[in-house]
Amino acid sequence: MTQELEIEFKNVLTKQQYETLLKKFQVTEEMIVRQTNHYFDTKDFQLKQLLSGLRIRETKKSIVCTLKVRTAANTHLEITDAITKEQADLMLSGKAFFADSVKTQLQDLEVPVEQLRLFGTLTTDRVEFSYKGGTIVFDHSFYLNCDDYEVEYETDEEALGEEIFENFLKENDIPKQIADKKIARFMNALKSEKG
Repeated sequence: MTQELEIEFKNVLTKQQYETLLKKFQVTEEMIVRQTNHYFDTKDFQLKQLLSGLRIRETKKSIVCTLKVRTAANTHLEITDAITKEQADLMLSGKAFFADSVKTQLQDLEVPVEQLRLFGTLTTDRVEFSYKGGTIVFDHSFYLNCDDYEVEYETDEEALGEEIFENFLKENDIPKQIADKKIARFMNALKSEKG
């Protein structure tokens, strides 16, 4: 189990801005990591109402279950448990819940674990590397009938991180356009699809 505060800044990118950044930072195919996020909530979206999110993330190297609980505008507490492929499959099918630290936090939030349901999957091709004391991330996500692009800056210090991120946007001629979290973008696309 890991528990950490995540301070991040996000901005929407166009496909062209994304591709320009990949070239500028000499991103190779080997640097791009594919991750698949499976999102959960109750039928009445109790986690969403708490400005929180629950996911299982699969990459070639690992499978983890993470609960993000909002603590401030740009800050979330992340509780993460590593799980096996078999455990993930049982959780995805709603037959069991194996992420013990996440489960404890959900119980503290009074979210009934037995009512959690998988409501969708989003795949992201991610590039991340160190940048001015933090981590810069370029994401291309695809889900439902959507493709989107974003840049994130993850930092340990909010005020300095915000300044670094805003300078990054200016230096790369990217207009400031705050990106919603992936789970929120997925939910909006799902709502639009259902009409």
